[in-house]
Amino acid sequence: MSGHFFSSQFNELKQKLEQVMQAPEMTPIVQLSVQAPAVPLLSWLSAQTQYPRIYWHGRDKVEEVAAIGICKQFYYQDQVDDHQLAADYQAQRGKGTSQDLRYYGGVAFDRTVECWPEFGRARFVLPRIELRRSGQTIKILLNLNFDNQNRQLEYQQALAAIAKIEKPKPLSPPNKTRLMSRSDLPDKDRWRELVQQVTQHNFNQTTPKVVLSRQTQIEIAEQLDPWTILACWQGRNPNSFQFGFQFSPERTFISCSPERLYLRRQNELFTEALAGTTIRGLNQEEDELLAQQLLDDVKNSHENQLVRQHIVDALKPLSQYVGADEKAKIFKLTHIQHLHRAIRAELNAGVNDFDLLRALHPTPAVGGLPRHSALSFIRQREGYARGWYAGACGYFNHYESEFSVAIRSALIEPRRISLYAGAGVVSGSDPDAEWQELENKLATILSILIDF
Repeated sequence: MSGHFFSSQFNELKQKLEQVMQAPEMTPIVQLSVQAPAVPLLSWLSAQTQYPRIYWHGRDKVEEVAAIGICKQFYYQDQVDDHQLAADYQAQRGKGTSQDLRYYGGVAFDRTVECWPEFGRARFVLPRIELRRSGQTIKILLNLNFDNQNRQLEYQQALAAIAKIEKPKPLSPPNKTRLMSRSDLPDKDRWRELVQQVTQHNFNQTTPKVVLSRQTQIEIAEQLDPWTILACWQGRNPNSFQFGFQFSPERTFISCSPERLYLRRQNELFTEALAGTTIRGLNQEEDELLAQQLLDDVKNSHENQLVRQHIVDALKPLSQYVGADEKAKIFKLTHIQHLHRAIRAELNAGVNDFDLLRALHPTPAVGGLPRHSALSFIRQREGYARGWYAGACGYFNHYESEFSVAIRSALIEPRRISLYAGAGVVSGSDPDAEWQELENKLATILSILIDF
């Protein structure tokens, strides 16, 4: 371990590890923890050399997490049945008694098609070492997997992970880079064709909404630190979920997403309908006028109501009670504002996180309605694989789980960044207006990256 950073805390963890090894019996998954003073977690994470590197910061800003390494994981590179995912998850729930055990990861937007290397159709990691900040203190967690593992080998691997910890260093300066080239898929002509197809009367009668998206790939002059980009984005969108997954040095997926898929606290569930978009005003008067126009807009109000009703219908079979806002409110971000309706449910006993993922993901806000026909259209016509864009990213835990819808996101590779944005297409949608909505959604991240 470089220097003396957290040295006393990691020495304490080693002592606890020695005590665990001397115990005659233990649960299959063991978690050890110590307290430490707070440090900038993105700076700490960027300095580490162990993969994966994982970051999570919820929209409520109460907690921030940085994690490295793998203690245990679920990883599905090839097609996997949702029922198998749920069965694998359930098999793990009883193997650890700690209330703090969390698996971080995500599921792809469309788990029936090939996904990005390393990310797979679904991947969830119980990290080897995790730092959780709440206020001015950090909890350092060390996870151990004794489930059908050689105890001595697990002990040595845990010690090796501690020894490789690097002290934090300042993030690299947020310098903008030169744009070498840009390509959009689909391009603007193809986009117009797709919007026209979705809005044709015969198609729209059976599939009233399809969320079309675009991959904007930019080639840049130099390699950028993904964690510096995320820190800058975080500063521009503080009221969003902020997260990143880096399974190897080659690829990092980051997101500053405004949208919650769900928050579950035991049997209580919180979710939302977030659909319908406009820009922010240059002053308060213009901002309020734009917000009111969004509330009064028939197309956007209809789109948000469709999303609300779908989520309520999806939750009813899993719940004793479901309640939702009748009227939409305005949810403001730095550059844009959305229509928002809050939804709450009391879940039936025995409903687990993969039951919820199967019911809610992908939502009509990123896929469309009805789900099957909208996804079929996207799969056949959109022209690229979304991967984890518009997927569900977060963590699950026996007592509490939280997932965000991975919109406003980027896949960062050496000298190449893929940016993603989507727009809900319904009857009356204008292709050029929807294209401009994509541009509005990318404005923040492009202003961070590119020296125009």
